[in-house]
This record gives sequence, structure tokens and C-alpha cells, in this order.
Amino acid sequence: MALLDELREAVIDGQARVAAAKVSEGLAEGVEAGTLLREGMIAGMAQVGQLYEAGEIYVPEMLVAARAMTAALTVLKPHLVEEGVASSGKVAIGTTQGDLHDIGKNLVAMMLEGSGYEIVDLGVDVPAEKFIEAIRNGAEVVAMSALLTTTMTNMQVAIQAITEAGLRDQVRIVVGGAPITKSYADEIGADGYAEDASSAVRLVKEVLAV
Repeated sequence: MALLDELREAVIDGQARVAAAKVSEGLAEGVEAGTLLREGMIAGMAQVGQLYEAGEIYVPEMLVAARAMTAALTVLKPHLVEEGVASSGKVAIGTTQGDLHDIGKNLVAMMLEGSGYEIVDLGVDVPAEKFIEAIRNGAEVVAMSALLTTTMTNMQVAIQAITEAGLRDQVRIVVGGAPITKSYADEIGADGYAEDASSAVRLVKEVLAV
């Protein structure tokens, strides 16, 4: 269908106004919200991820594409609720305590939302208690990010607090950020590590499938 192709291209090219307009057009023509989401927007974001991983686009282009997807999603959301389209899973995301950097976290949140996940954005400088509260409120995945070596240790603090609260078995914990490595993720007891926003989407899908 030409409209779905146009919606997908608008997301890939980062044309927010066009993407939102194509969603409105599709809804007016009777295309199901779930179809617009899966075959237009999610397909577009999947292609953005592939282009990024192939080195054909970089973070700025990925951010612009994610913003276009967010604009389209704003129009689509009420219709998804109406149709009862189930989310792929509930993800609580935040930057660890002491860390105020949010560009990477925001990009991961937008990419995940564009891939059909329900996002609970806890913001920056997030204490362990807020992650715990999110798990109690149904988050299936906790995604933590840190940009500084001085704040990455708070990931371990948060994981310990989640364990002590007796909630570790009911949540998957994934981590990422500039100073984080896979070996550090393993060392602190996380379920996975993603080096960028594109691999974060794949990682969340993988840990939820376990």
C-alpha cells in the first residue's frame, strides 16, 4: 500500500509533519491503527536501525527519525488504545542517580516507543527507589543509562536495591551508556548491555523473549 510506504519513508527521512499527516490520512481512509504502527512506523524505525548499524546514518539522523516517529505516534496513540492494540512490553527507562545526561536515554526511549513498547520515562538522576516503584507498577524491563564513570556505579547500587526489595526475579535489567561494557554489565548482574539505541531495541526484545 502506497500510504504505508510513504509513512515508512517519512519516518526514515525524519519528516515529522509528513509522518503525522500520513497517519491522519491512513486513519481517515480506514486503515487500522495497528497496521499503521507495525507496517509503517515500526518498519521504518527497523530500517533506521539497520542503516545506523551499517554506518550509513549516524546519531543525529537517527534522532531526527525518532522525532518523526514520535510525531506520528502522538496522532496514532488514542486510536491504538481504542483498538486495544497490545504493547510489546512495559519498559521503565532512566539515567542513574547523579547523572544528568539524557540525549542517549531519550533516543533509546523514542526508538523503543516506535517499536511498540510502552515507555515509562523516569528522567535523569533516578534513585533506586524510583526504579523499584516502576517495577511494582508493572515494568517488565528496567533500562538504565550512565554517561560518566562516576555515576555508572549507581547502576550496581540500583540493582542491589531491586534485589533486596525481592523484585529481581520479576524484571529484566538492561544497561548502556558511553563508559559501560558487556563485562561491567555481567559484573553488576544486569541481564544485558546495549552499545547504542538500535541494539537496545533488539536487546529488550531478546530479554523479554527469555
